[in-house]
Amino acid sequence: MGEEVKSAAATSPQAEMPIAIPLRDDDREPSHRAEEHPSWFSPKRLLVMFCVINMLNYVDRGVIASNGVNGSQNTCTESGVCIAGGGIQGDFGLNNFEDGVLSSAFMVGLLVASPIFAILAKSVNPFRLIGAGLSVWTFATAGCGCAFDFWSITIFRMLVGVGEASFISLAAPFIDDNAPVSQKTAWLGAFYMCIPSGIALGYVYGGVVGNGLHWRYAFWGEALLMLPFAIFGFVIKPLQLKGFTSSKPNKEKVLGEIDVADGEQNSKHAASVSYDDTRRTNTESKNCSWSGIFRKFLTHNTRFLRDMKLLWGEKVFAINVLGYIAYNFVIGAYSYWGPKAGQAIYHMNNADLMFGGITIVCGIFGTLAGGYILDRIQSTISNAFKILSGASFLGAIFCFGAFCFKSLYGFITLFAVGELLVFATQAPVNYVCLHSVNPSLRPLSMAMSTVSIHIFGDVPSSPLVGVLQDHINNWRISALILTSILFIASAIWFIGVFLHAVDRFNEASEHGVPPIQRSNHTPLLDNNGEAPQESA
Repeated sequence: MGEEVKSAAATSPQAEMPIAIPLRDDDREPSHRAEEHPSWFSPKRLLVMFCVINMLNYVDRGVIASNGVNGSQNTCTESGVCIAGGGIQGDFGLNNFEDGVLSSAFMVGLLVASPIFAILAKSVNPFRLIGAGLSVWTFATAGCGCAFDFWSITIFRMLVGVGEASFISLAAPFIDDNAPVSQKTAWLGAFYMCIPSGIALGYVYGGVVGNGLHWRYAFWGEALLMLPFAIFGFVIKPLQLKGFTSSKPNKEKVLGEIDVADGEQNSKHAASVSYDDTRRTNTESKNCSWSGIFRKFLTHNTRFLRDMKLLWGEKVFAINVLGYIAYNFVIGAYSYWGPKAGQAIYHMNNADLMFGGITIVCGIFGTLAGGYILDRIQSTISNAFKILSGASFLGAIFCFGAFCFKSLYGFITLFAVGELLVFATQAPVNYVCLHSVNPSLRPLSMAMSTVSIHIFGDVPSSPLVGVLQDHINNWRISALILTSILFIASAIWFIGVFLHAVDRFNEASEHGVPPIQRSNHTPLLDNNGEAPQESA
């Protein structure tokens, strides 16, 4: 019986034709699984590494805003006695508007590079893109320490934005992929906790290094701290993001190779095909023309425009980002002008340390609390909007009341409570960005969210507050006007509570990747080296 089947298979024309069958995930050899998910690279290590990188990004924001690095203007009294300023502002002779522009210069690079990195993520391994971006960031921060005038440091600040663009658009999707299902928002909260804590550490670090050594050493120190992570992004085995196919060719099984007797014939056939394919590839590469490059550019441009239309067509995403813009308008100006305003209003001798301490404590506890509460009450988009609206409204009340106090201790108490509530929005707002769009659009959604909150939020807020302060010369009134914009953010997010929201995390991507099962509690990178057990 077995010999008849074998002879029939040998004489059948169909039996001689190899049929390619793509491997399923559970059919791949252990070596292939290990290559995609290195056993030494666990989800928690990924989270810790991304948190450190994110913190260094925002330490840079705090450094350039600290009094020790940013410094003060040259001032002259009515009697004609002039006092030399210090730091960047004093060395380069910057007014408040130019100083505010300097804080926002990174946005130019971020705006240009973020969509590019989001598009490249579909064809280049995202982890390699992060390594490339961190290399640019390292070079740019070192360049800031070597700047010789306003324009040179402005150009290097733009390059800082280019380097940051790859990380901010790709890190959050990686974390969302690999976090345990019941702790997704908490893990995002831990990641975004590094924003306020990084800025606060930047205040302290910039103040200590700037006053103790020189403001240039603060930037050189940042570059040295980031350099190992930039190298690490290139030397480790790359990771794949859900919603995207691997850049490597799919492994296939050939039915002819199953029969040991036909193995030699099939190997000869495969070698012949491989030779023909190699020769054809070499010929095609020689015939490459500008027209082919132009067609490829048009294809990528068409795909980008289509993805942008789909992204901004999501009302939930658009409302979320609109509220985030108003929120970041206030937070960006707080982070940059806070130490100077505090020093002017309350005559703080150590404004960098005071604002740094308040921000780091309230930022850590507030951000973690926002993620924890959303996980406890059930992680849904509607619940996220409720937290966003309520926390920002209460935070606005306390922060507004703080600047009305003339007592330093009353200000510190109310402002600390206000920041605690305001920072509770970090995990929910990014949860909505990730779960209101198709998985394949998540890098683009994070990129466009970040670009939007910067270009319409903290980028114009710092120079505008500088112009306002130059005009009215009253930091208390400037701070009250700025804080009132938090009420607008709360109102916009309140609209999101009533929108019909669909969590798209489970949707299949445009690349045919199977939907992610919410019931699967095993993180993507949690590889224990054991092959999955097949059901009988």
